[in-house]
Amino acid sequence: MAEPRGRPEVLWPLFAALTALDGVGDKSAQLLAPAGIERPRDMLFTLPHTGIDRQMRRSVKGLTFPTTATIQVRVGAHHAPRVKGRPHLVEVEDEETSFQLVFFHASSGWLAKLLPPGERRVVSGKLELYDGVPRMVHPDHVLRPEEAEAIPPYEPVYPLVAGITQKLMFRASRSALGMAPDLPEWIDPGVMAREGWPDWRAALRAAHAPTGAEALDPADPPRRRLAYDELFAHQMTLALARARARRGKGRATVGDGSLRAKVLATLPYRPTGAQLRASEEIAADMASEFRMNRLLQGDVGAGKTLVALMALLNAVEAGGQGALMAPTEILARQHAAGLAPLVMAAGVRMELLTGRDTGQARADKLRALAEGRIQILVGTHAIFQAGVEFRDLRLAVVDEQHRFGVRERMELGAKGRAADMLVMTATPIPRSLALAQYGDMDVSVLDEKPPGRKPIATAVLSTQRLEEVLERLRAALAEGRQAYWVCPLVEESETSDLVAAEDRFTWLRARLGEGRVGLVHGQLRPEEKDAAMARFASGETGLLVATTVIEVGVDVPNASIMVIEQAESFGLAQLHQLRGRVGRGEAASTCLLLYRPPLSEGGRRRLEILRQSEDGFRIAEEDLAMRGYGDLIGTAQSGMPRFRIADPERQAALMEMAQADARAHLARDPGLDSARGAAVRTLLWLTEQDRAIRMLGVG
Repeated sequence: MAEPRGRPEVLWPLFAALTALDGVGDKSAQLLAPAGIERPRDMLFTLPHTGIDRQMRRSVKGLTFPTTATIQVRVGAHHAPRVKGRPHLVEVEDEETSFQLVFFHASSGWLAKLLPPGERRVVSGKLELYDGVPRMVHPDHVLRPEEAEAIPPYEPVYPLVAGITQKLMFRASRSALGMAPDLPEWIDPGVMAREGWPDWRAALRAAHAPTGAEALDPADPPRRRLAYDELFAHQMTLALARARARRGKGRATVGDGSLRAKVLATLPYRPTGAQLRASEEIAADMASEFRMNRLLQGDVGAGKTLVALMALLNAVEAGGQGALMAPTEILARQHAAGLAPLVMAAGVRMELLTGRDTGQARADKLRALAEGRIQILVGTHAIFQAGVEFRDLRLAVVDEQHRFGVRERMELGAKGRAADMLVMTATPIPRSLALAQYGDMDVSVLDEKPPGRKPIATAVLSTQRLEEVLERLRAALAEGRQAYWVCPLVEESETSDLVAAEDRFTWLRARLGEGRVGLVHGQLRPEEKDAAMARFASGETGLLVATTVIEVGVDVPNASIMVIEQAESFGLAQLHQLRGRVGRGEAASTCLLLYRPPLSEGGRRRLEILRQSEDGFRIAEEDLAMRGYGDLIGTAQSGMPRFRIADPERQAALMEMAQADARAHLARDPGLDSARGAAVRTLLWLTEQDRAIRMLGVG
């Protein structure tokens, strides 16, 4: 089917200037723009967040004050102020009693015209008791009885920005509703019938004209349908990205299991059920003719590295090569060191390639890689630079790239010469965020801890007990144990009073001895960082003072104490990652969360959650509940969509439904060529999922 090279004409009015709406001039348009309301379409998708009951009442008698009421009254005497600054009072009578209307700084002449004594008017506004008399200060509405129908029984209240009134929002939203066209239905008929949803235009009209508080609930069918539209459009974009990745030149990679069996035979433990399940899912993906695009997520210490190695060995067994990319050189070196004995047991050649490889040594590695003599390559993003050629790259494993968006993953997949892709993250992701950010991928979850991982005792202490902490640390170091001390900043900052790592390093070294304390932070040169880590890993230094550079992946089994200073300044997920650096060896491990009093309510709750639980998935859900979806996506989570109506945090089940529907429809109609497919294209234009349109080969 031929698609126009631009947005369908039926949608053009919704993408016109905002000034096309009634009541919106240039100044109002400028005020609304920062709130993301720039076109009629944006006004349509800005729904009221609450409402005011303005049903007509016979009398104010018997009402509980304060309250909002709409009443027909007979206007009585006016009492103009005799002293400047006093209000103008108007006596009015309803069917059973009298009350007062109050106006400040109003012209008596104007009020006499608005409320002529002896005539009837309908007034609506907030009533409060003042010296036992009900008063309505500056009514929201004063109308003749024949005009009263202009007041809705339940008035929608819109989110406002400075300089914009409810009256303007009401008028502009009605104008936008008048522009909303009749559009073909993009939701599956079975879903529509099961959910009892109205069509798109009817849903918009109902959402903008709630009949009561229940109509503002996200579960109300019109609102739920509009939320589904947003989630479905987003999941359709991800499904198209997934389909495009799978359309790439996938190759069936099927190993014979011989190398994997050798590695498993050398392990002192049996892999967990979750590890075996994930390995089977990955092997099945690699065996298909489609390109694998899978996310492996697991909590700290869940054993992702072993699963990744099994996948890499599967590629080698099939005669190909594998690559493992880590975000930092420290992590790449650590992966190489940790995998070395297992790879050696399998008789496979693995090499490390980083930006520090130069000259002849680098040239030799690149030649061996191009000839296929290096079977597994570990490194930083340098392994995908120009000049690095594989003979037959079958699998690219990307570690800790949880800040990658969909676009970056697609680019990386392209660099991987159509290799299967496995992305790993040790950051447990709430289900709603995983669906929103990784909906283009298939997901494997490691939700069991390998045997031997000991629980970590977590304590919350005030920084006023610093000397006590120091004594406990001195005793532990004397027993040959090792510890981390994490500080939030590297050097003093004018905008922050957080303790500097360098100052804390100096303080600890003076008390514990010159050679016993090391320092590592993000501003060190890579070789200095590696040297400090090597001294700590070998036991030469007993205490490592660090910034959050050690958050991800650093593995020193003998380290059994983690001190996090000013823990209240960290996010929950980050605290959980830092705590996961200990508890990896035989010794019982401890995490001390030091806070500077007084603690805020949020800080206290975060530290308490961490003290109670070691379950990273529960902690991630709590983090989401505390910070909210918008805050999470505004910081660490790049590549995340912003929704106007949908709430992924509370509507994860709806997003799951949207994902299943999007994938099922694309399987039947990959080019969106059917009648429903054409409607889905209209939705993608309407929701500005332009990338999805481009993936269909449309301008």
